[in-house]
This record gives sequence, C-alpha cells and structure tokens, in this order.
Amino acid sequence: MPESSAGIIVAAGRGRRSGDGIPKQYRPLAGQSALRRSIARLAASGIPILQVVIHPDDRDLYDEATRGFDRLLPPVAGGETRQTSVLAGLKALESHRPQVVLVHDAARPFASPALIARAQQAAKATGAAIPALRVIDTVKTVDATGRIVGTADRDRLRIVQTPQAFAFASLLDAHRRAEAAGRTDFTDDAALLEWAGRPVSTFEGEAGNIKLTTPEDFMRAETMLRQELSDIRTGMGFDVHAFGPGDHVTLGGVRIPHDKGLSGHSDADVVLHAAVDAILGALADGDIGAHFPPSDPQWKGATSDRFLKFAVDRLAKRGGVLAHLDVTVVSEAPKIGPHRDAMRARIAEIAGITPDRVGVKATTNEAMGFIGRREGMVAYVTATIRLPAG
Repeated sequence: MPESSAGIIVAAGRGRRSGDGIPKQYRPLAGQSALRRSIARLAASGIPILQVVIHPDDRDLYDEATRGFDRLLPPVAGGETRQTSVLAGLKALESHRPQVVLVHDAARPFASPALIARAQQAAKATGAAIPALRVIDTVKTVDATGRIVGTADRDRLRIVQTPQAFAFASLLDAHRRAEAAGRTDFTDDAALLEWAGRPVSTFEGEAGNIKLTTPEDFMRAETMLRQELSDIRTGMGFDVHAFGPGDHVTLGGVRIPHDKGLSGHSDADVVLHAAVDAILGALADGDIGAHFPPSDPQWKGATSDRFLKFAVDRLAKRGGVLAHLDVTVVSEAPKIGPHRDAMRARIAEIAGITPDRVGVKATTNEAMGFIGRREGMVAYVTATIRLPAG
C-alpha cells in the first residue's frame, strides 16, 4: 500500500447499548480487545500511518489495548459526536499530508485484507467510496403507532460499513465546512460529503464485517473468531542462563531481588526468551537467535520485552492471536511464588493478552545438576496460537 495512505480508527464512543462495563472497544474478545483487533487488521494491510481517536477518559484502557503497536501515532481526544472525533483525527494527520485516508470504526474488528484493499483502490479511483451490502429482506416504513405506511424499494437500499475511504484533502475540507456551518450530526463521513455536494461511490462490503453493538454481537463475534482462527498451533521454547554477579534477576519482565544476577547478552530474562521461541516456533519462523543475534551489539543489555513484542507482532501480521502462554521456571532460588502474579500481569501486558491467559509455575531440580548447584536456571514456555485457516 502506498506511503500516501493513512488510517483513522474511531474509538471515542461509549457503546452503552453493548451492556454495562468498560466501553465496548476495550472489552476482551477471545483474549484481545476489538480495538486491538481493528488496529491489527489495518496495520497488517500495510497502511503506514495509523491515528486512533479516543475518549479523554480512556487513555489507560487505550495504552493497555495497544501495547506492542510501535507504529501508531499518539492518540488524540475525540469529541461529543462521531463527526467531531473524525475531524480531530483528520487534523492530527494534516501534517503527514496523506493522499488517501481510511476511516474505520474500532467496533468492526473483522474487516478483511481484501476489503481494506478494495477501499484503498476505490478511493484512488473515485475520491470517495464506502463499503456497502445489498438489503435482502423486505423493508417497511411505519408511522408512530407501528402501522405500515409503505414498502421501500430494497434494490436501491444498501447497508453501509467501514472502512470508508476518501481523498484526504477533500474529506478534511468537507469536515471544516460542516464545522463552520455548525453541523455536527452526520453519522458517517459519506453523509457529510453528500451534504457538501460531493459524489460518493460504493464498493462491495462483507457480511462478516459486523459492528459490535449489542451483547449478542459479542457472542456472535466469539463464534466467528473460533471459526476464522481454526488453525491451532503449539510451540515450545527453552532458555537457560548462568548465574553471575548481581543483586537481582529479571524474570517475565519483573525484577526479583537475589544475591546473584543472570549472565547474558541482553537482560538474560530466561522466561521472556523462552516465550519468544515458543511463539516463533508455533509460527515456524526461526528462533530468537536468528532475529536478535547475540553477536549484534545493539542488543547488548536490551530489555527482553522488545523481543516478546516482536514475536507477538509477527503473529499479528499473520492474522493470528496468542491464545495462551504456559511458563515453567526451574531453579533452586529465588522463590517464584511471591512474584507469580506480577510476572503473569507483566507478561500479559507485553503480549497484549489478559493475565488469565498466562500460567506461571516453578519447581526445583531436587538439588541435582547445575541447577541444583545453583549455577543457573532454566525456563520452559509453551505457546498456543490461533491462525486463520488455510
């Protein structure tokens, strides 16, 4: 996709129809939020500039949902309506001067690469285009009492989706004209361009590109994900490091006081190193040494969260998700139990999953071998991933 493209992900809504709790775009959906899944879809399609628009109160939720996405621009605060939120995103992108912008709802996490490509192509061809589905049911119009007063011509009706794609300059100009006119009630960008007198074309949408609005939509989405991500794989990772001078060890991204440290080219986090190899193994994508060779001085002393984020990003680019990580640490000391929950939380944070998808166990080596002699420690990690079928 050309460098002149940009994407806006609208995530400032409250989603009250989806039930109580946090806003729907941040609710877990098979281990990852709808927002994270929507971002991953656009990022995997090669859009180089991504701008998320959020509610000012949701920054902590946003930070948690987007860990590992290094290419995102800093989020901007949205407004009272969808229209004002999109305008905020457009203004934030203005200095990047993209030729084409895709505007996508965070609550539509199933947009396929083919749909996103069609949006890009349609925008380049027409300057303004939106995905649309034909209406297959008969549609009636009714009065205030519910009495039927007419039957709509369904051949002329379309159900509209996102991402909607536009020439950036034209869309920004139309938004500014609407702002100057005091209009903030447009429910999508196509309606705003129609008001501005600009033609808008349609291209084929996707029935699976559902919008999460009600609790029933979330149930349907869970079912869709199980069907879509039916290629289930398991990978195993192993790492070992010797003890050396120091006053702590880093395990699972958590600093644990100890009378020794672990020796290694990076921070010698055996848990995260094993987790990286487990994910890469499930992907059949080499190992940590192939991607981050210890002979490369840039990784000397590096924190291992960078390596795990890399592996998770490789998985996301394949359209997959991390379903579970199971960790076993083998060492005589330090004791892992007091730090178990902190390790689970930190690993989950780095990997962009919930802590209930991370297991941490520990055992000794019964005083045998180099582990028993307290010369080093070992970590084993099993990763379960889900990839699109085929």
